[in-house]
Amino acid sequence: MKKLFFQGLTIVLFFLGTWFILAQIDWVKVFMIEEVTDKTEQELGSLFLEVFKQSETENRNPEVKALIDKMVSEICKANQIDKEKIKVHVFDKDEINAFALPDGHLVVYSDLIINSDNQEELAGVICHEIAHIQLNHVMKKLVKEIGLSVLISISTGGTGAEVTKQAAKTLSSSAFDRSLEKDADLAAVDYLVNAKVNPKPFADFLYKLSYNEDGIPSYLTWLETHPDSRERATYILEFSKGKSSDYKPIVSSQDWEKLKELLKEN
Repeated sequence: MKKLFFQGLTIVLFFLGTWFILAQIDWVKVFMIEEVTDKTEQELGSLFLEVFKQSETENRNPEVKALIDKMVSEICKANQIDKEKIKVHVFDKDEINAFALPDGHLVVYSDLIINSDNQEELAGVICHEIAHIQLNHVMKKLVKEIGLSVLISISTGGTGAEVTKQAAKTLSSSAFDRSLEKDADLAAVDYLVNAKVNPKPFADFLYKLSYNEDGIPSYLTWLETHPDSRERATYILEFSKGKSSDYKPIVSSQDWEKLKELLKEN
């Protein structure tokens, strides 16, 4: 009996020892997984962005770009985020939507801006999408839904245009896991507070959209890809309590209205 006990104990200790040794190895470095992933993400970002450029119109108005860049720059600066890694693109499209692509590309549709009651609502959505980028949610979602081997094949030209198109559409028209959405929401609140932007309008934006959840109009695409809006608005408000009260607008009210008018002209 003692012999069996010591044999069992030896096996367990051997297993634990082997596990401990293997855990110390930097497998990412050994297999160059990080390097491959970074290169793959860069290629995917360029390819997916091109998919949208082929079917939609990117807004090239320098005033629109300057005002959106100002908002994003202030958010990034306040949160020690490298602005150069967040590449914002405004597309003229009658959908209320924004979404992140690989390699830090952030797409914002003009109707989201036009239908935001104030700049804080827009800032909340932008912060949410930046959080998806910063937390690496974009690649996690693609790997889970499409698979790393397919993504690598797309990035190296090993698949057809239709596969690339469908992969890109996954990010603009389907929801993240609930846990990832909550992580992005809470990170967005911190981003907003650090940038001295009131997070309450972001919750108000979600409440506003939640009234349409039973019959979602086709143009409310951001609601389709970010469900449970009422629940999310509730925990955003709860998480925001006591954070700060020293809030101020990023751009002037005149510039905000000018931005919306410029987009309405298209």
